Amino acid sequence: MMLLAEQLLNGLQYGMMLFLMAAGLTLVFGVMGLINLAHGALYMVGAFACAAVAAATGSFWAGLAASLGAAAAAGALVEVLVIRRLYARDHLDQVLATFALILVFSEGTRWLFGSFPLYLSLPPLLSGAVSLPGGLVYPAFRLAIIVIGAAVAIGLFWLIGRTRLGLRIRAGEADREMIAALGVDIGRLYTLVFALGAGLAGLAGALVGAVQSVQVGMGEPVLILAFVTIVIGGIGSIKGALVGALLVGMTDTLGKALLPGLFARFMEASAAGSVGGALASVLIYLLMALVLIWRPQGLYGGAS
Repeated sequence: MMLLAEQLLNGLQYGMMLFLMAAGLTLVFGVMGLINLAHGALYMVGAFACAAVAAATGSFWAGLAASLGAAAAAGALVEVLVIRRLYARDHLDQVLATFALILVFSEGTRWLFGSFPLYLSLPPLLSGAVSLPGGLVYPAFRLAIIVIGAAVAIGLFWLIGRTRLGLRIRAGEADREMIAALGVDIGRLYTLVFALGAGLAGLAGALVGAVQSVQVGMGEPVLILAFVTIVIGGIGSIKGALVGALLVGMTDTLGKALLPGLFARFMEASAAGSVGGALASVLIYLLMALVLIWRPQGLYGGAS
């Protein structure tokens, strides 16, 4: 039971990290109709900005704020200079252009920081462990990721559902020509949405960089899982991004924790770990396939 509780928390933490990545991706696609492969590069920008500022100032919190600001600024700049020219183009042009941005960001980051990984030091407040009810001891920083993800989810639901900006975002998703005719500056709205999505990706990169390491190309594997997440949840839906991220996080974590032990009954431990880990990775895509067979639009497709 202790192992199961720990793995459930790990799955929740992983799911919240994926939500931070997928929320921005689904906002951009839902409102702007843009396939943004460069979202993973903005995740990397946030991680490197956090590592650089934290190393320069000695403050992880300053680095975390820098990750949001740098990724959002980079996203706004990319939208104005590149993305704005792609809205009227087909999806293949968008894929090619944003893939080129991945190469530009990767080589630019390698030129600035080198090819070696960077490491973040956690602040004393988050570097220890927390005793939870039932005697479970869990890393404080992983709990912080869960809390930050939940806070961001609540903030996005409030922004989309209760504010004037959220009303414009939902209207832009439904009929961009109409809100432009009503006097809304659609160009500014798109820049804000893209910067918001980029800032969330940068925050996710900083949080994951503190758990693992910060390195060039770190965003692409997470980007694939973020696409899986929004396909499961429904493109354009914040609720779908949250539910899809939690499903993917739990499926991946519990699969990797439980399947090797199941296969160990029938084969050697080393082989069981390899086979179980591989099957756990396949479970995510099997989950996506089952959801698409049942609901081709995703669980919450078309809902905000």
